[in-house]
Amino acid sequence: MTDRLSLVQKAALLTGRTVWQTWAMPTLGLRSLWLADGPHGVRRQAGSADHLGLNQSLPATCFPTAATVANSWDLALAEEIGQALGREARAQGVDALMGPGLNIKRSPLGGRDFEYFSEDPWLSGWMAASYIAGIQSQGVAACPKHFAVNSQELHRMSSDAVVDQRALRELYLTGFEIAVRQGRPKMLMSSYNKVNGVHASEHPQLLGQILRQEWGFDGVVVTDWGGSNDIAAAVAAGSTLEMPAAGLASARQLVRAVQSGRLAQADLDARVQDMVRLVQSAPDPDSAPPVDVDAHHRLARRAAAHSAVLLKNQDDLLPLPAGTKVAVVGDFARRPRYQGSGSSAVNPTKLENLLDAMADSGLVLTGFAAGFRRDGRPDRRLLEEAVALVHEAEVVLVCLGLDEASESEGLDRRTLRLSSAQVETLAAVSRANPCLVVLVCGGGVLELDWLEHCQGLIHAYLPGQAGASGLLDVVTGRVNPSGRLAETMPLSLADTPTAGRFPATGDTAEHRESLYVGYRYYTTCGQPVAFPFGYGLSYTSFEWSDFEASADQVRLTVRNTGRRDGAEVVQIYVERRSPGIWRPKRELKGFARVELAAGQARTVTVELGPMTFRHFDPATDSWQVEQGRWDILAGASVEDIRLRAEVEVEGTVAAGQLDPALPSYSSGRVQQVSADEFETLLGRPLPTPSSSRTIGPQSRIGQLDQARNPIARLVQRVLSQLVEHSLRRGKPSLNLLFTLDLPFRALPKMTGGALDDATVQGLLRIVNGSFGGGLVATARAWLDNRRANRRGAAELDQS
Repeated sequence: MTDRLSLVQKAALLTGRTVWQTWAMPTLGLRSLWLADGPHGVRRQAGSADHLGLNQSLPATCFPTAATVANSWDLALAEEIGQALGREARAQGVDALMGPGLNIKRSPLGGRDFEYFSEDPWLSGWMAASYIAGIQSQGVAACPKHFAVNSQELHRMSSDAVVDQRALRELYLTGFEIAVRQGRPKMLMSSYNKVNGVHASEHPQLLGQILRQEWGFDGVVVTDWGGSNDIAAAVAAGSTLEMPAAGLASARQLVRAVQSGRLAQADLDARVQDMVRLVQSAPDPDSAPPVDVDAHHRLARRAAAHSAVLLKNQDDLLPLPAGTKVAVVGDFARRPRYQGSGSSAVNPTKLENLLDAMADSGLVLTGFAAGFRRDGRPDRRLLEEAVALVHEAEVVLVCLGLDEASESEGLDRRTLRLSSAQVETLAAVSRANPCLVVLVCGGGVLELDWLEHCQGLIHAYLPGQAGASGLLDVVTGRVNPSGRLAETMPLSLADTPTAGRFPATGDTAEHRESLYVGYRYYTTCGQPVAFPFGYGLSYTSFEWSDFEASADQVRLTVRNTGRRDGAEVVQIYVERRSPGIWRPKRELKGFARVELAAGQARTVTVELGPMTFRHFDPATDSWQVEQGRWDILAGASVEDIRLRAEVEVEGTVAAGQLDPALPSYSSGRVQQVSADEFETLLGRPLPTPSSSRTIGPQSRIGQLDQARNPIARLVQRVLSQLVEHSLRRGKPSLNLLFTLDLPFRALPKMTGGALDDATVQGLLRIVNGSFGGGLVATARAWLDNRRANRRGAAELDQS
């Protein structure tokens, strides 16, 4: 096929035609593909297109977010949701779904953590592989994202993630490795950020050496929208498709790169072949079967119920029997938080709230009070109304959560605390009626210094459009809770390994904590937590026995010893007993969710493979296994270890030893790693911050406060003030946030071809103080670009 395409056609195939579509070559039988966001629901926009979720999209089922479903530890459920996503995508004419997201939750402050599975790569990778298998079973390409080390929202398009090779390979890439090897996705999305000084979209090590050569990926690598830096370098490194539409300026760059010898023809042809395979594998867009919207809503409800985590159940207050008189407090009961903000935002086919769902719960609603303002501002009247309401109720359900301004794409969280207005209302209501259950909705963890004010606590995360019914299924016992935390609940933000350093505000994000993220940090250094990774309660009890373990397999018996049917999650961890190199104390290496009727027992087998004991050796640039003794642990959480056995591992290398030059990493106490020690770990000096005040192509629009042009500085101030105003209103302006964080180099990619690199250079001359010369250069470049786009479009039409 590639020999039938002209150089211009090949170049065009590797760029977007519109915000969501690729170029078609009808005479060659290659149709345009339609891409859409879709980590937890399809977002195909019906009218004006954008990549931030600003404009309305076609109705689609809004399933619980990845952070929610990860708490189910249920691979079958994940695949079933993936199948539903694929069916809806087919029905809407979508050929490729941009998801799932599986970046590691480096800090609980990550603004997009709701869109990612876990702090652990093993759980993340297997959940993602299941989503991928489900989506692609319907003929739709899945596109896991964002590859790689995309850890923060602040400056996400320009930040340089500085990370050591062990953390890169063992922590940040392992989830993607599992997803690629097991799920075999047809696409993969690169991230905005740099990794160790190189843009992820053009990173030879990530895209060429690791993804394509080591893991055998043969699909399409697509840039995140506006994430391309140098398209010729990207194609040479292994990237396939630049999105969104940049007119034909990027295609012209590819043509020039091939003609000059900067880009090898073979590299271009290899990536064109990626696109041809993807187009040829796409099913007929008119062949999609109809979607059972009601069945998908029921699936969303089941997923929400199976993913909810019961964290506290004092005196077995839950489940509530039918007929219980219940008062409901909290604005979230009538206006639910069910999904996050940004490009993943779904227009749901229907949306439940807790108050309406009470009608079918069997509970008796005695009344509702908002209790607090959603934006966190104090309101004494609302608090007093709530207190007055709850006296006659047998049980109070208090609905708390994170509001829309607290977590969003483009915006990291500032705190782990609920608003003081919510906590004050909770405390006052609990004094009036202590028989109280808190239902929390939010995309991540919280500080729980208010835990004493409730007898029961359920964290629903962001449970999707049917979350209200799903949550009440757990409250009433229709569903026995079986969710287990996919991330650690710390006692406070100050206890986290990245405290004081996340998000990084400069040009670099130094990952000084290395491997010690989440439970890997807390278990190694003995830091107490509120609730550990893997924790969750049930309405029944389980007994574990008959433990057998080898280096290849674990087997045990789990019995439901209670009176209710339920599900247990068996978690398999490994722990090094023999002396060796520094590493986290305990790591997850397998798991199994087991459904058991009351009194039933089942033998559970978990296979261990070549990834179980490995570590990455930077000196040899290879994976190795230290010989010696290891403990295989079976636990109900990372701290609740029920069974253990010692095994001897032959290994590939002799046991190593601790490095005296890396004391923080030997102990796991990494909150205060010095620059010198981190440089020792990296094996190179840290990047030197730029002192230049000149605004360049890599500068962000938000850095215009440093511009020589006073008008440019004024523009930056106005945009910043508008952002702060939107945050105070509780409705963060994603468009403004994205604009401030946008590097000038990305303008050609985000303006539909209206600008090219030469036009941007003219604009930069203006902001750097050369107004007259810059204006002339900008106008001349804009006209030249416009003419070139017209000529290129005509040439493609003729072909």
